[in-house]
Amino acid sequence: MLNIFILEDNLIQQSRIEAIVASILEEGRIPHNQLEVFSNPQKLFDSIQERGDHQLYFLDIEIGDKSRSGLELASDIRQKDPNAVLVFVTTHSEFAPISFRYKVSALDFIDKAVDSQQFKEHIEECIRYTYEMMSSRQVEEMFLFETPQTRLKLPYKDILYFATATTPHKVCLWTQTERLEFYGNLSEIHAVAPKLFLCHRSYLVNLDNVVRIDKAKQLVYFENGDSCMVSRLRMKQLFEKWKSFR
Repeated sequence: MLNIFILEDNLIQQSRIEAIVASILEEGRIPHNQLEVFSNPQKLFDSIQERGDHQLYFLDIEIGDKSRSGLELASDIRQKDPNAVLVFVTTHSEFAPISFRYKVSALDFIDKAVDSQQFKEHIEECIRYTYEMMSSRQVEEMFLFETPQTRLKLPYKDILYFATATTPHKVCLWTQTERLEFYGNLSEIHAVAPKLFLCHRSYLVNLDNVVRIDKAKQLVYFENGDSCMVSRLRMKQLFEKWKSFR
């Protein structure tokens, strides 16, 4: 289901956009998990827990006295989530050409100055496009891990490996684009994701993303150059399972 985020620091515009989005979702009976409004770019960025084309962001470009805060946030979101849907909502139409320099692949650039009906239609087009694209695509296998302290959801294909962290009771996750640290342990993760391979008491790997295995050094390698140790007793099983994926 959709998660929708709005970045706008003007309270009147904030209420306007939120009300329009809420009415579109209700009138169209479009299912969604979240509709969140922020006036601070960093707080919005820190709130992101999921990744994928079900993540829709309506971003004002100018926040406070910073003329390009929305563009910078969009760039950060794009680095974190290549599949997120980004829409700029602004009075500064002159920023449209500049937005291309940030290489964020925005879906649309909506001018706040257009009349109310046109404004709503533009927002509705973005919501419906995102929902239809999400609904029509082949269902992507997702990894979901939830505890009282943690909620993590992302595509399996993005996972490289999990490793025990130096901080007690925490685990590190390496993905194609980032490193995350959260509360949990490898046993809990393996229980909800049995397709991952426990190659060592400290490592849980996604064999789909292993590019090379060095039996002599007892290491597996990933495309980004990272490696994980493999227990001598688990090497044979790991190698056979990995070959079956190729």
